[in-house]
Amino acid sequence: MRVAVLGCGRWGSFHAWYAARVGHAVTLWGRTGSAHLAELCETRTNEFLTLPDDIRLTDDLHEAVQSAEILIISIHAQALRSFLCDLRVWGLGEELAKKTVILCMKGLEIGTGKRLTTVVCEELGSAVKPVVWVGPGHVQDFVRGIPNCMVLAGEDREALRALVDVLGSPLIRFYYGEDLLGTEVGAAAKNVIGLAAGMLDGLSYASLKGALMARGTRELVRLVRAMGGDGETIYGLSHLGDYEATLFSPHSNNRRYGEAVVRGTAGDFHKIAEGVYTAEALMALSEDYSVDLPISTTVYEIVTKGRDPREQLTQLFLRATKSEKE
Repeated sequence: MRVAVLGCGRWGSFHAWYAARVGHAVTLWGRTGSAHLAELCETRTNEFLTLPDDIRLTDDLHEAVQSAEILIISIHAQALRSFLCDLRVWGLGEELAKKTVILCMKGLEIGTGKRLTTVVCEELGSAVKPVVWVGPGHVQDFVRGIPNCMVLAGEDREALRALVDVLGSPLIRFYYGEDLLGTEVGAAAKNVIGLAAGMLDGLSYASLKGALMARGTRELVRLVRAMGGDGETIYGLSHLGDYEATLFSPHSNNRRYGEAVVRGTAGDFHKIAEGVYTAEALMALSEDYSVDLPISTTVYEIVTKGRDPREQLTQLFLRATKSEKE
């Protein structure tokens, strides 16, 4: 099939590389003036991978969108709404309704707490029914041939089954997820848990990661159920299944950022980790649905308000006791 990947950063370049690997005709788009696109055009490589020669590189958005049957959007989650507005202004909104649209990003909209598929619906209308592609794995591992499992989630079961067949391979085993809400919230929130894991590393408290995993999943189950989703989804690939890659891997950007916050070196990062924005978005959801999110709140207080990590952890431990099932 004809696949266009919109966004040529780390994950965008990987999705193009992977789609070509499994036999599709691929176009990779980047904005005019993009340093990532310029590097790929000049060398066909970045710090993660080398693109095969048959992947077409372009900064022509109209051409990329109109030529594709499957559109993979892989950009910063907080830039999605403005990007979709641009698509609409350029007359491409109706075109997306004719395509299979896959969102390959993890996040919630800062300020509103809205899921990314909700943002798509608000900007492009209900005729566009996006699928989300999330789950564990790092580009550095995939390009070395190390396999993993991921999930494609959406509202149309038959469409999901067809996509699993189109995109699945021995490198990525796909499952289809029918709880879109739980999948999106879980995938976004795991980055916040990743920040917490990095903070524990920075404090030399890595032995607490087991408790972090147990209690982190518990608070997210409560939230997803309150929002009307299936709490069991949190124990799947989008959240718990992504913990190894997020809480322990040296490649995890959110874990490294959390550790850097504790060590006072977060300023060395060229951009803020996505989990920082998600922590703020979760605060909006916590208030909207009256759900207590103690771990997410602690992370928010540290990364957004600059609270002392040790002091915040102590306060977390001194909370009123409760049943493990709460």
